Amino acid sequence: MPCTTILIGKNASYDGSTIIARNEDAPNGQFTPKRMEVVQPDEQPRRYKSVISHFEIELTELPMRYTSVPNALPDEGIWAEAGVNERNVAMSATETLTSNERVLAADPLVALQPGNGAPWEPDFQPEVPGGIGEEDMVTLVLPYALSARDGVRRLGALLEEHGTYEMNGIAFSDVDEIWWMETVGGHHWIARRVPDDCYVTMPNQLGIDSFALSDAEGEQVEYMASPDLRSWMEENHLDLTLRDQDEPADVFNPREAFGSASDHDHIYNTPRAWAMQRLLNPRSNTWDGPDADLRPEDDDIPWCRVPERKLTMEDVKRVLSLHYQGTPYDPYGADGSGATRGKYRPIGINRNGQLAAMQLRPYTGDATCAVQWMAYGSNPFNALVPFFANVDEAPYYLAKTDDRVSTESFYWTNRLIGALADAHFNACITDIERYQMKVGSQAHAIIAEATRDADRRGLGYDEASQVLEETNSRIADMLQVETDALLSKVLYTASMGMRNRFARSDG
Repeated sequence: MPCTTILIGKNASYDGSTIIARNEDAPNGQFTPKRMEVVQPDEQPRRYKSVISHFEIELTELPMRYTSVPNALPDEGIWAEAGVNERNVAMSATETLTSNERVLAADPLVALQPGNGAPWEPDFQPEVPGGIGEEDMVTLVLPYALSARDGVRRLGALLEEHGTYEMNGIAFSDVDEIWWMETVGGHHWIARRVPDDCYVTMPNQLGIDSFALSDAEGEQVEYMASPDLRSWMEENHLDLTLRDQDEPADVFNPREAFGSASDHDHIYNTPRAWAMQRLLNPRSNTWDGPDADLRPEDDDIPWCRVPERKLTMEDVKRVLSLHYQGTPYDPYGADGSGATRGKYRPIGINRNGQLAAMQLRPYTGDATCAVQWMAYGSNPFNALVPFFANVDEAPYYLAKTDDRVSTESFYWTNRLIGALADAHFNACITDIERYQMKVGSQAHAIIAEATRDADRRGLGYDEASQVLEETNSRIADMLQVETDALLSKVLYTASMGMRNRFARSDG
């Protein structure tokens, strides 16, 4: 699944929160309608079966309630994607990653092997289920994770035992830590703690660029990995680090060992990391021109870095909506030429399905700590809106998505706005920016007011749930009014730009 991720450590964020955020983008040639829901413990499957790989497992532990952003249509499985559980542990899964032939030869992916024939036939071959993938991971891990570290360990154990049929990156967070986990081949994995003062950019490539094996094998302060990672790497000659003959193979670059740097990456993936860091660290490097320190196709763009100032939720929205503004690569821009505009894959693309950003705030009580920000549709044309995660039901406007296009659905309304505004970008963008400002400022105020009220009243986790659900409904009602108003304006602008328009009226 083509996606883009940003992770922000607690000392790099504007309010001390940990923030994990990701666009979920549909594959080329299709759009996947999304909805938001709250999964209650009695709704969590006890025997789970994957649609894609036919993987099956008994889930014997007692689950927690958790938020989720599943596919609206169940034909390909749940694809829960992102959420927060009752312990205020958040998970985002997954960012599809690249790999190389050496890794996939050393530990092949675990794909479904279809059966052949009937059991009574001489050439009968039974079906062999595959491993787990993006479809499954949130459902299998988030309801049981007690911390971000615990989430990594739980998913790691599943990967080691059952394998995976794809390379993926997964984010876990709690109020103290963020961990980024990357699958390596069919059964191996690595994870690194995001430094508290840094942010991370991830554009569909295996991203971690430094890893300390001794820590992963020992105290696991900053790193975790499959227990046999070192021996597996040595056996298969995967470490590409140049070092003295007697120097221990402790610190290495996983991006070089396990990832890729293909022509496809240089068009589709790497430029997105360049664009994000260009926006968040504009003075730290020379980004443009013949003397640029970092260019869109460079393979050494850092995995994490310290920002020039503290980062906000508006920064999250900006970077996950980027279409190379201010560069010759902007498909809506006047700079460059036909050869450069549209050369690189934007972050804010037509196939954005949903953007979920989980903010875990350290300065409130447990009841109001977790806020899940949501946007649907193409990000340059939508708004990112906060909702409390400690609720029993998601707002109808975000939950009501099916295969019928309807303005009663936040998902479909945003899809309509994006499709209409794209062809009239310069004429519509002012109305869209005003909408984003109005919705964002109102939602910020409602969240702050409800947080103060719940904390002042000393509401416990269960007590606060109903109050926060009412707050979410209030935000959703405001959001629907403002989104409908924007659709009306964009529809008028697009209608006035139709090719069959004519200036003279009747009479």
